[in-house]
Amino acid sequence: MASSAKKRAVDLGTNPEESDNSSDESLDDDDDGSAGDSDASDEEINEEVIVDFEAHAISHTDFNGIKKLLQQLFLKAHVNISDLTDIIIQQNHVGSVVRQAEVPEDSDGEDNPDEVFGFISMLNLTERKGVQCVEEVKELIMDQCEKNSSSSFTEQLELILNDTSKSVGLLLSERFINVPPQIALPLHRQLQEEMAEAQRTNKPSGKCHYCLMISKTCKEVPKTIPARGGAVPKEELLFVNAEEEFFYEQATVKFNYSVQEEADSCLSGRWSFDDVPMKPLRTVMLIPADSIPTIMEKLKEYLTV
Repeated sequence: MASSAKKRAVDLGTNPEESDNSSDESLDDDDDGSAGDSDASDEEINEEVIVDFEAHAISHTDFNGIKKLLQQLFLKAHVNISDLTDIIIQQNHVGSVVRQAEVPEDSDGEDNPDEVFGFISMLNLTERKGVQCVEEVKELIMDQCEKNSSSSFTEQLELILNDTSKSVGLLLSERFINVPPQIALPLHRQLQEEMAEAQRTNKPSGKCHYCLMISKTCKEVPKTIPARGGAVPKEELLFVNAEEEFFYEQATVKFNYSVQEEADSCLSGRWSFDDVPMKPLRTVMLIPADSIPTIMEKLKEYLTV
């Protein structure tokens, strides 16, 4: 398998494509369409397929998979996703991709052993100052901060992004929604080890004083409009990647912005919040590097099976 230099099983989970195929095959086996069969076919079929995932070093063959995952994060934002993907691949000493551990020999040929189910990487924005796609990411974040946050947060974030003495790393951690969150723990551990090694050997994306994240989040759409003068119910912020809530807790600057007009739904794939109408958001977080050990302990407590 490609990029097998860094290879280890990280968790068990549900393969979304195999689940969907299994459901389709079950429906195809139905008889030719009596009323009873029609009712049965309308029932949702939930079948879990257990598969192993492995982390691999990033390679050029991962371009399309990483680009697709970045697209679900940035949607229609003015960011050159192709160039951003190229940088992630070029600095493959930091970061991993997630693939299925083994593709059965008797599979129908639709499984791609190199398909990317998720990835993690860290881009040092300070080191890459002036690179167009990096500047586009920074411009996106600052524009949204001005529109959706306080002036004090905007000034603080701008000062930090422009301070060349203390580098800021953009943490990118994306995966298909059906991939279980437990996979995040070994990926984050591996990333921290790789960043420490990069710092020791003076490679890009080593030491970062701050960690910047853009998370996919949602808020439930209120079902009723509160009566005039009535209390407005507090909207709970839901993280598509559940583990990112621990980063949110440690963030010194954080704000949300809506992507309602850019996405048809909050999530790609099947809903995970009981099909409740959700308002899709992006949540930006700036976390001091000193808080990462605390976050890692939280991830260990939350994600260890």
